[in-house]
Amino acid sequence: MSSDAPDPDAPDEVADRVKNVRVDEEMEQSYIDYAMSVIAGRALPDVRDGLKPVHRRILYAMHEAGVSSGSSHRKSSNIVGDTMGDYHPHGDSAIYDALVRMAQDFSMRYPLVDGQGNFGSVDGDPAAAMRYTEARMASIAEELLTDIEKDTVDFQSNYDDRLTEPEVLPSAFPNLLVNGSSGIAVGMSTNVPPHNLGEVIDATVHLIDNPDCTVVDLMDYVKGPDFPTAGNIVGRSDVKQAYQTGRGRVRVRAEYHVEEGDSSDSIVITELPYQQNKSKLVERIADDVRDGDLDGVRDLRDESDRNGIRIVVELKRNANTDVVENHLLESHLERTFGVINLALVDGQPKVLTLKEMLEEYVAHRKEVVRRRSEHDLAEAEDRAHILEGRLKALEQADDVVETIQNAEDRDDAKEALKDDFGFTQAQADHIVRMQLGSLTSMEAAEIESEYEEVTDRIERLEEILGSEEELLSVIKEELRDIKEEYADERRTSFIEDTGTVTDEDLIPEEDVVVVLSESDYIKRVPADTFDAQHRGGKGIIGTDLKDEDRVSAVFTASTHDYLLCFTNQGQVYRLKVHQVPEMSRTARGTSAVNILDLDDGEEISAVVTADDLDFESDDEYLTMATRHGYVKRTTVGEFENIRSTGIIAISLEDGDELADVEVTDGSHDVVLGSEHGMAIRFDETDVRAMGRNARGVRGMDLEGDDKVAGLAPVEPDDERTLLTVTEYGYGKRTPLSEYRKQSRNGKGLVDIKTGERNGSVVSLDTVSDDDNLVAMSEAGQIIRLPVDEVSTVGRNTKGVKVMDVEDGDEVAAVSVYRPSESDEDEASEE
Repeated sequence: MSSDAPDPDAPDEVADRVKNVRVDEEMEQSYIDYAMSVIAGRALPDVRDGLKPVHRRILYAMHEAGVSSGSSHRKSSNIVGDTMGDYHPHGDSAIYDALVRMAQDFSMRYPLVDGQGNFGSVDGDPAAAMRYTEARMASIAEELLTDIEKDTVDFQSNYDDRLTEPEVLPSAFPNLLVNGSSGIAVGMSTNVPPHNLGEVIDATVHLIDNPDCTVVDLMDYVKGPDFPTAGNIVGRSDVKQAYQTGRGRVRVRAEYHVEEGDSSDSIVITELPYQQNKSKLVERIADDVRDGDLDGVRDLRDESDRNGIRIVVELKRNANTDVVENHLLESHLERTFGVINLALVDGQPKVLTLKEMLEEYVAHRKEVVRRRSEHDLAEAEDRAHILEGRLKALEQADDVVETIQNAEDRDDAKEALKDDFGFTQAQADHIVRMQLGSLTSMEAAEIESEYEEVTDRIERLEEILGSEEELLSVIKEELRDIKEEYADERRTSFIEDTGTVTDEDLIPEEDVVVVLSESDYIKRVPADTFDAQHRGGKGIIGTDLKDEDRVSAVFTASTHDYLLCFTNQGQVYRLKVHQVPEMSRTARGTSAVNILDLDDGEEISAVVTADDLDFESDDEYLTMATRHGYVKRTTVGEFENIRSTGIIAISLEDGDELADVEVTDGSHDVVLGSEHGMAIRFDETDVRAMGRNARGVRGMDLEGDDKVAGLAPVEPDDERTLLTVTEYGYGKRTPLSEYRKQSRNGKGLVDIKTGERNGSVVSLDTVSDDDNLVAMSEAGQIIRLPVDEVSTVGRNTKGVKVMDVEDGDEVAAVSVYRPSESDEDEASEE
């Protein structure tokens, strides 16, 4: 009785095929295999022909199908299908994308495909579907395939072993440099910029003649990348580094110019940096204008057409053209091209210098020309052998004809010719096939002429193969022919790198008066707009206010100043003075919402120039005083980074406000002045340094409804005077020596008599005789006068009239500044 149970001793074929391996080792090896497959088989170009496999296969498929520059265009879908079916089994979209890029004149410096139909645009528009477009090889692409049938390059089996494909193309010109390449592999990437064909060929010829030349020598010929979209390369040092090391960052700037109009200027962009999307560029500029990051633009138009790019940025009447231009350069019109000259050398990725790239190409061409010459020599020798037989047959024509006639068949005739006349097998085969018409004297003369030509050719080919100098001369001659046929003028220009230009560099430095109203209108006016007057005058109109609007702050600064603006609510904001629109003194101003993000009821109470602050120092402080008499010091380093929405400068108790802020260094005294005319002087070190969120300590003991009006720092042995100005336009100067030092949190001494005539104190400043003061009323009247016009008197006096303020109006703010030398010169001339 038989049993179906398996024999336990029988070998297990499945188990025998199972191998025990370590997972980490298997994963590592598998990933390495995958990475090398991507590196060598897809993502990186070969240094010899500058092509990735997909591009090489597309061109070879077109070559095999006869889709040359002289043929009619072929449907792109047909080309993609042939490429995918025979050589590149990786999907039609990848093949078509590569085909499209080779046809785009804004992507490739010298397109390798002549496309017909929609192949995309510089706006980022995609190409039409492959069933709608047609293509053929461009004439210059055929130069990459020239002599490929003459055993010039090695072939390999295609993916299914049905066909063979070239491992590399003969490449009659250095395509890697000429058209560049970009790609991302596993753990590495390449980004070779395109170059001018004529320059690259000149450099190659120079390298052949001077193998010991340097990269700098080659740069006499290859000036730098030459992008299809033109543009300008900023500086040459980055290009030099990229050529010498194989890596670098090249700054490419758009080409533009300024067109002056009757009422305003326009900035017109005519060339873009390489690979910049034009429509997205226009969108980003429009976004900056809408968000308030780019002031002064009235209109933005894209007027580009088939004749070229033209983007018009039309400016407002009062816009500073240089500032708008600088913003466009910083944010939109300049890009960095990261050069990574990574290519496959003998199947391995390598970063190459300019010289190494050309050396690898020359070595490739030497191999191509050598193999082509050997192939041509073999063909020429075969032809010469045949012609020798024909000439010998012509010399004995009668005997040869008779021998053939007497033969039973062709094979007997061939054997008889070999035996009787000494012909070789090849010669005998050819003679038997000869027609009687070829025995004429004219035909004989043509054979002799051809034989001479063939022997001359054999001598030349042997000379080329026997001498490297002659072989190199052939390479140079063919390169020069390519240059003559296809080279064109350089498109990308060079401009000098002037370094980073800030907006301040483009704006004349001058003293200005900045005016801010309660309704958040802001403007700046040149300080010299307001002629210096004698004290006691009414001044002139400084701003046009809306109904019920009033001036909330006025301060003087330079157009190059970077200011810290402190508000009554304890916040601090950053302000660049040049960003405040310049307007006439009678203008209302512009909305401050895009310049200072102030809340309702928030007003600027103090301004500090940040340009001179040392944010790294631990011995420099911002000393603050509040209306309720609190004082605190905070190191300036805590104010280095200020958000656009502001940061907290001081914490305030309910109902308190920040009154004033000054810069001190630990060696100053501090004078606090109150609205009721009291003043106290104490050592700033009586107030310990504390953080931004702190409230501070008591600095002055205020009586009743009195509030702090201002803070003034006093240096040791200070010879300046203390300027006090009241709300009804009265003021005085008093020597600082009259204010004795006390402990903080005292009531202080009488500084100025307030009351019905003077009103409350508005401002307190330490001044020198050379200073000017600018006082502005809530109604918008403004006066500028030299400080020395204000009398120097003792404490506890009423002072003199500084500004004639009308009934119902009062002084809103006072700012002190020292005029620049140019202003003083102009004043003296007047």
